[in-house]
Amino acid sequence: MHPLDNVIWQALTTRQAQFAESRGTARRFPLEVTALAAFEQPNAEGYSSLASLVGLGGTGAVFLENPYEPLDGWDYVVGAPLLQMVCENGAATPDPQIQHDRISRLGIIELGDPDSPEMVALTALTKPGPFGKRTHELGYYVGIRDRGKLVAMAGERLKVPGYTEVSAVCTHPDHLGKGYAHVLMTEVMRHICERGEKPFLHVRGDNARAIAIYERLGFRTRWEGYFAVLRRTKA
Repeated sequence: MHPLDNVIWQALTTRQAQFAESRGTARRFPLEVTALAAFEQPNAEGYSSLASLVGLGGTGAVFLENPYEPLDGWDYVVGAPLLQMVCENGAATPDPQIQHDRISRLGIIELGDPDSPEMVALTALTKPGPFGKRTHELGYYVGIRDRGKLVAMAGERLKVPGYTEVSAVCTHPDHLGKGYAHVLMTEVMRHICERGEKPFLHVRGDNARAIAIYERLGFRTRWEGYFAVLRRTKA
């Protein structure tokens, strides 16, 4: 199996096993870290294990090879086609249109525990994907502040042997078009490559604008699948 196949499961059984909450053949991160969950196989045993793990009324966000098909005891909350993209050379190409002087004046800062409330607020506004008050514990996060306010950020999420995911890439709507996402992604990618790993990411398959940006950064589609947020409705 390639390290990026069934990537949530592999993360929770290898480099991020310390975060894993487990039941049978299902694993999940603590909800304060992220809603991501996985099963070893999307079969009856896998869904039964996930049901036991999340509990009645609980939810899990899973990655699937095929569109979710209704199952007794589960509600489909939300989902979409999903692309997994990898930057094989690990290096982003500089964008000459970015206002580097302005970004240099503002500065790129590393984010941590004290910044968590603002990180949660920014992701709640921009919706780059599941993000909780402990998500920043998964890796290296950086941001840009303007007049003291966090206006853009990016960081690391899933980690498997040889690869680290670039995630939570977002910019406040009032600050779009300034190249912040490109610069922050480049910084996170640099950090990943210095460890001898390759960057990868996930993006909604219908987000053409984001896909185009990631392709300019050197990412190419490796896998096409689906994500689904599921809620357990029966004990």
